[in-house]
Amino acid sequence: MGLEYSKWSENITPQHDVTIPFTRMLAGPMDFTPGGFRNAAKGQFVARDIAPMTQGTRAHQLAMYVVYESPLVMASDYPEAYEGQPGFEFIERVPTVWDDTRFLAGDPSHFIALARKNGEGWYVGAMTDWEARTLDLPLAFLAAGEYEATIFADGADAAAVATSLDITKKTVTSADRLSLNLAPGGGAAVILTPLR
Repeated sequence: MGLEYSKWSENITPQHDVTIPFTRMLAGPMDFTPGGFRNAAKGQFVARDIAPMTQGTRAHQLAMYVVYESPLVMASDYPEAYEGQPGFEFIERVPTVWDDTRFLAGDPSHFIALARKNGEGWYVGAMTDWEARTLDLPLAFLAAGEYEATIFADGADAAAVATSLDITKKTVTSADRLSLNLAPGGGAAVILTPLR
């Protein structure tokens, strides 16, 4: 049950999305086709073949690129769906292979937060079910020194407008904690780049 089921089914919910890392990924990488940019808030989703929608927020879809380990990562939507859209730069930058993985927080069927390392940089993905929640994540996995955190997070109105995305930057260290506010069906994707 990958994202393509959204063309004919309402079963690919944010709850499903935060269950499969604890089930399907136990055996190793999985195929899912993340990155749908026609996002629908709760109650707005319609299963359809043309211009298919996804349930949950844009940030929820971006987080999948970190949370889901896949042998073939792709962008699932039509090319036109990404033109000029906020968040696509995360898809352009996220790696397809990882050197290290850290489980930060989670509860099967409710939420998950993972950090993955590629080279000297780290990426964080956090996703929730239809319940809004705030995650307070330790950054103790970072090496010494400062990092620039580029945060792709649910916008203030993401509960109603699922495409709402805030992109912010701040400097962090391993002593800091990252507070992420996830909308219903929401998420966050973070790029942590070492500063020299």
